[in-house]
Amino acid sequence: MMRGPTGFLLCSLLLVTPHCTEVAAQDLQPDPKTPCANWMGGAPGYPGHNGLPGRDGKDGKDGLKGEKGEEGMQGPKGDRGEIGVPGQEGPRGFPGYPGQKGEKGEGAFVYRSAFSVGLTERAPHPNVPIRFSKIFYNEQSHYDASTGKFLCSIPGMYYFAYHLTVYLTDVKVSLYKKDKAVIFTYDQFQKNNVDQASGSVLLHLSTGDEVWLQVYGEGDNNGVYADNINDSTFMGFLLYPDLDVH
Repeated sequence: MMRGPTGFLLCSLLLVTPHCTEVAAQDLQPDPKTPCANWMGGAPGYPGHNGLPGRDGKDGKDGLKGEKGEEGMQGPKGDRGEIGVPGQEGPRGFPGYPGQKGEKGEGAFVYRSAFSVGLTERAPHPNVPIRFSKIFYNEQSHYDASTGKFLCSIPGMYYFAYHLTVYLTDVKVSLYKKDKAVIFTYDQFQKNNVDQASGSVLLHLSTGDEVWLQVYGEGDNNGVYADNINDSTFMGFLLYPDLDVH
């Protein structure tokens, strides 16, 4: 029999070998719980089908803000919106430029009646209308130089006036309307001098009324005078017609 360390090592290997064989045999035994526990192991099977998708995961945290992208193309014009509420009145603007001149309108009819005449003869006859034959204005021909009378053709308010040169003797004159004296003027002549006598009046006339001047009294009061440098004048004109004039 072997002794010493060599003998002890050999004995240890002999004791360990049966135990390892038994353990390996136990590892190769099939699981008695499986259907094929008593069968021999077959070839590997095919891979199974894919399983159903899993549930969506939770949203992750927002990432950092990206850079601004390029401006896109302009879209089509949208529908017209509803009219909004009127805003507040704005400040007053500057005056605009003057517009073009309009067309001439139809003017209202203007009633005209006027005359202005002067004396050409010396010492007219008394107690008859003085005939002023020097015509300054008589466009409407309402004054008749042959009679010395003004004939009213447009009823309304008229203004009459006279300015007479007085020479050689006194003057008494009166303005008549329809054979009735309306005003009187008297001027006393001063020797070696030339005087002036004048008068004026407003009269309402109707169509057909006549107005004139005449010397009243005797011939001694007939100092109305006129020559190439001294005038005696008589005038009148319509101020405004009556409202009911057609």
